[in-house]
Amino acid sequence: MTSGAISLTTQGQGGPSAPARAPTTALEFVASLPRNPHMRVEVINSRVIVSHWGNPRHSRIISLLVTLLGPVADARGWRVWPSLDVRTAHTCEPLIPDLAIGPKGAPRWGEDEILSNGLVLVAEVVSRSSVREDREDKPVIYAKGGVPFMLVVDPIAEPPTVTLWSDPGDDGYRTVTKVKMGEELPIPHPVDCALDTSAFIRADRSRPLGPPSTAPDPTAPAPTGPPT
Repeated sequence: MTSGAISLTTQGQGGPSAPARAPTTALEFVASLPRNPHMRVEVINSRVIVSHWGNPRHSRIISLLVTLLGPVADARGWRVWPSLDVRTAHTCEPLIPDLAIGPKGAPRWGEDEILSNGLVLVAEVVSRSSVREDREDKPVIYAKGGVPFMLVVDPIAEPPTVTLWSDPGDDGYRTVTKVKMGEELPIPHPVDCALDTSAFIRADRSRPLGPPSTAPDPTAPAPTGPPT
């Protein structure tokens, strides 16, 4: 990522106007960007983080979280939002957790975003490009933002793990419960469920596929057709 001054122009009914003031903060810079459905833009500790949406494994784990936690949320009258636009209640910085759970009437920031202190749980799936943010930065941010629980699915850890951060305070979460992927992870009241993390192991067993090989198979029988 490169940084530098950005010149913006506005245009009204009278035609183009003079260049607008260049953004001077991370929030102003993000606000000046056009919406791009192919990119995730977040502000984390005053740093603008731009990333692609997840790969197949990442997306599969998110869909499994919806499947596993959806019935729990439904039973309590909550909503489940994958890739939700969130504003942190203490800094108003934008974040996009991989999954969020909260009540139907959770307080909003404008029309399109929900304030963090109105949520019950957020979840992040760690990828190689988000290790620092998901393991270190976001637990502190979500705790200060008033989110009771943060769930971190880490398929790239050795061994893979699932971690629940809970009991938020001014300096971060006070309680951390980590299990190896495959074990049950208890989530306390008001979620009050045991998360079966073995489903994430099955999602992690996909084998990457490359282009089909064009090399001849030495074990294949020789062609028997007419010579050419």
